[in-house]
Amino acid sequence: MVDVTVTPEPVTELPDNTIFVFGSNKAGFHGGGAARYAHQHFGAEWGVGDGATGRCYAIDTMSGWEEMRAAVERFLAYAAEHPDLTFWVSRLGTGIAGYPVTEVASLFTHHGDNVVLPASFQTH
Repeated sequence: MVDVTVTPEPVTELPDNTIFVFGSNKAGFHGGGAARYAHQHFGAEWGVGDGATGRCYAIDTMSGWEEMRAAVERFLAYAAEHPDLTFWVSRLGTGIAGYPVTEVASLFTHHGDNVVLPASFQTH
């Protein structure tokens, strides 16, 4: 596991065994922001809007709060099942999805040691 306490911003490269976690839409159209970068640089597959894809993990942030909450819960379970990997979470849900940082950060309160959050999530 890579020893990083805050997700770098921007993420321009991933160390071995590190997964980039980004917000997506359910259809997996990675047209902008972190989703586009994940598709172009880290192998996020077009059409995968939730779950593991390439060296990434997509979380659906565009289908409403309850779906995003459930997607984060699925992600946290996935991360717990893969303790050999480090997950760098982006500021998902706070851009085009429009959720306040405090609300999104609250979804990650009980994350494992292998889940690294952006600084803005850690201050709330």
